[in-house]
Amino acid sequence: MNLTALNFRDKKILLVDDEEDILKLLETVLKKEGFQNIFKATTGLQALELAKKAVPDLIVLDIMLPDLDGFEVCRKLREHTYVPILFLSAKDEDVDKLLGLGIGGDDYITKPFSPKEVVFRIKAHFRRDEYAALKGQTLTGSSLKIGDIEIDQGKGEVKKKGRLVALTAKEYSLLLFLVQNANKILSKNKILERVWETDYEGYDNTLMVHMRHLRQKLEDDPANPKYLLTVKGLGYKLVTGD
Repeated sequence: MNLTALNFRDKKILLVDDEEDILKLLETVLKKEGFQNIFKATTGLQALELAKKAVPDLIVLDIMLPDLDGFEVCRKLREHTYVPILFLSAKDEDVDKLLGLGIGGDDYITKPFSPKEVVFRIKAHFRRDEYAALKGQTLTGSSLKIGDIEIDQGKGEVKKKGRLVALTAKEYSLLLFLVQNANKILSKNKILERVWETDYEGYDNTLMVHMRHLRQKLEDDPANPKYLLTVKGLGYKLVTGD
């Protein structure tokens, strides 16, 4: 599989912004990069309706919308789908970034932004999916078991004590990378490079939020994790107990 030459034609992208100029600009750049299935919404309610009808592979979601704000739209989307969500916002405060990621967002870009940066991040997400799929094919069997946690790479499902755990796309990618490097200490930069495809220090909080969410969903006692450990001053480590 050639990860540098993926075909994006069949990927469906939903763009949500109340500024028509931004929608047109992003649509133009995306189409030049090979994306053909572009859906556009200018309100939160319209976005929710389109998300159900079109079933997009990724959503670019502005926070400042005329009816429901982007955070509320994300919360409602997460009731029935875990499609990757990339937030756009004029707000550059850490609290807004953490809130967006905390309610289920996968990435966050502040305005003004470069359309090419948005496209790069969208492509990076799909490349990570393909990379995870390729890595999964090279392992013996598609199912992995760590204590009472089961990961079915074929289905992209995670179970805790036999019960299905709902992870966002980014949480799943992070977990899979940790599993593929089980019992090894991984620096924050290493994780950011491989899961977010960046070594930007400003993403430290993003990584921290995603690790906290994984612990809340997979650990019996998130405050005293058994599997997903922080190695002070060095990074993180997933421990299998082997």
